[in-house]
Amino acid sequence: MKKTAARRGLAGQVAIVAGATRGAGRGIARGLGEAGAMVYCTGRSVSGQPSPYGRPETIDETADMIVASGGAATPVRVDHTVEAEVVALLERVQREQGRLDVLVNSIGGEDPLMGFPAWLWDADLTNAEAVLRGSLLSHLITLKHAARVMIGQGRGLIVEVTEGNSLGSGGGPVAQIVKLGLKGMALGLGAQLRPKGVAMVAIAPGYLRSESMLQGYGVTEANWRDGAKKDPNFLASETPLFIGRAVAALAADPKVLRRAGQLFSSWELGRELGFTDADGSRPDWGRTKIDFSGHPPELLTWLRAGAEMETEWLATVAGRVRRFVKQLPAGPKRTAARKKTAQRPSRAASPRRRT
Repeated sequence: MKKTAARRGLAGQVAIVAGATRGAGRGIARGLGEAGAMVYCTGRSVSGQPSPYGRPETIDETADMIVASGGAATPVRVDHTVEAEVVALLERVQREQGRLDVLVNSIGGEDPLMGFPAWLWDADLTNAEAVLRGSLLSHLITLKHAARVMIGQGRGLIVEVTEGNSLGSGGGPVAQIVKLGLKGMALGLGAQLRPKGVAMVAIAPGYLRSESMLQGYGVTEANWRDGAKKDPNFLASETPLFIGRAVAALAADPKVLRRAGQLFSSWELGRELGFTDADGSRPDWGRTKIDFSGHPPELLTWLRAGAEMETEWLATVAGRVRRFVKQLPAGPKRTAARKKTAQRPSRAASPRRRT
């Protein structure tokens, strides 16, 4: 097993975590700060101006957590759907730091307007346009301007935070479009960025013990295991810091460009790179024997059909792409290591997290 990067392995690096208010975004900001990066924590929720979701968390609190742990962080209020505000953020970071090493897009991941769960034929699409703007277009606006900075440097890492380490995800129709879109962004736009020296990837947490999830189960981080009384799968959950350490480990990888365009999960990277959660454990959602007894039969039928269709879809598309690659003019020679990576069979997708 490879050793985890040194705790301060990102010393001197600069990161923006867009959507650092709560959940995975807060955990990633903390993980990067713990590893020594200077972290700009951005989002709309600040002291005196709480979340439109009705949540109490703020980017100020996230920055305070990082500083209290010995790191460096600055909260900056940014509406990432407003391009002028994103431009101002990047100009500030360049003015104050002169570099940008990591961008993490974790914006709008818990937007309750997505609806969960909901069948296509029952979906309320009243707020669909607003959700797509807040949870998808905001990512595109932000990575556009961060990419310009990183291309100028000839290096950088961009991370899209999504759900599920397969094509599918949970939630209603709008949520599924958002999560799949973020994975597609990493693949499609990552192909444009890799020749420029910029690695773009997507990553998904496991069963995330976010602030809203703890509240929903009526527990705190101190007694979180009591949540298993409602859902036994909760015992396999992870804190937001776990995905934070996953992103920090990617950022510390000197060969991260080889990972460009790929979809990762916190638990798979934990196995490979050896980092642990806050309590020293290593949650592994992919190896958890999920208890499906609480799932309605109709939902299980959907999950099974989706997995079968995805398997066929991937096999068909892989064949088409291999044929297309053979038609392309010869490009730069690939290293033996890269060839080995390309030929390695993909891991089977794990069942999706809680429904």
